[in-house]
Amino acid sequence: MGYLLYRMGKDPILACQDKAPAVFNFLPFYERIVQSVDERPDLVISLDSSDPTRMGSIYEETRFGDLPLIVIDHHVTNVYFGDINWVAPDCCATDQMIYYLTKALNEPLDETLATALLTGIVTDTRGFRTYNVTPAVMHVTGELIDAGAPLAMITERTLDTRSLALLTLWGRALDTATLEDSVISAINTLTMRQDLGGIIRAEGLVSFILSAQEAKIAAVFTEMPDGKVECSFRARRGYDVSQIALQLGGGGHPPAAGCTVEGAIHAVRREIVAMLKEEVQRKR
Repeated sequence: MGYLLYRMGKDPILACQDKAPAVFNFLPFYERIVQSVDERPDLVISLDSSDPTRMGSIYEETRFGDLPLIVIDHHVTNVYFGDINWVAPDCCATDQMIYYLTKALNEPLDETLATALLTGIVTDTRGFRTYNVTPAVMHVTGELIDAGAPLAMITERTLDTRSLALLTLWGRALDTATLEDSVISAINTLTMRQDLGGIIRAEGLVSFILSAQEAKIAAVFTEMPDGKVECSFRARRGYDVSQIALQLGGGGHPPAAGCTVEGAIHAVRREIVAMLKEEVQRKR
C-alpha cells in the first residue's frame, strides 16, 4: 500500500508497532517502516486489522482519533471501526484487496508492486494451503506472476527460511506441548527467549503443531513483558477459533485467529484450552 501511494505522488508513513522480520527485507520500503510516528498525518489507513487494538501502540486515540480513518481488511470478525470500512472476508488476504484497488485506480502492475502483493497472498494462505484459496485467488496470482512476481523466491524467503534463534525457540516451546481432547497447545515464556537476541514470537509454531495427526485445534501462548499473553489459534477445517478470539477481545478467521489477554501465562493457557476443547466437543 505504501509503495502504491508513493507511486501516486503521496508521501506515506509506513508504521508498525513491531519491527518487520528480516525475511521480508526484499520488499519495497522495508527500510522505511517505523515503530513510532513523530509527525501528524492527514489520514490513517488501517491494514489487515479487525479492530483498533490490532493496530498496536502506533495508533494513539488521543493523537489520531480525530483524523479520517480508512479500514481495509478481510477478517470476518472486523468490527467496522473506521470512517470508511472496506471489509472483504471473501478475499484470502488484504493484499488481494490491494490488487483490486490497484486495478480500480488504473495503476499499472510493475514487478515491485506485484512482488509485494504476492508476498501477502503467499504468507496469508501458507503457500495456497488454506480453505479460502479460490479460483479468484489463483487468477490474481497468475496476474502477479505475469507482472514479474517471483513465486518460488517469495515462498522460499517467507515460508522456508528461519533463523537459528527462531528454531531454538521452537525447540524450547515444543518441550511444553500437550494434547488434550484434540487441542494441542504450547507456551513461549520470557525465560525461554531471554538469550535469543530479542526474538519474541515463535512465528509459525502454531501451524506446525497443528500438523500433529491427533490435533483439531492448536494454540500457542506467548508471555509478554507487560504482563499480557498473546494467544495464537489455528484450526482444521470444520472448526471455528475466530469466535473464541472475538470473545477474548481479538479476532481473525474461523481457521486462524488470535487475541491478547491479561494474566499469568499458565492460568491463561488452562482457561483458553478449556474453551477450545468445548469447540471441539461441540462439533463431534
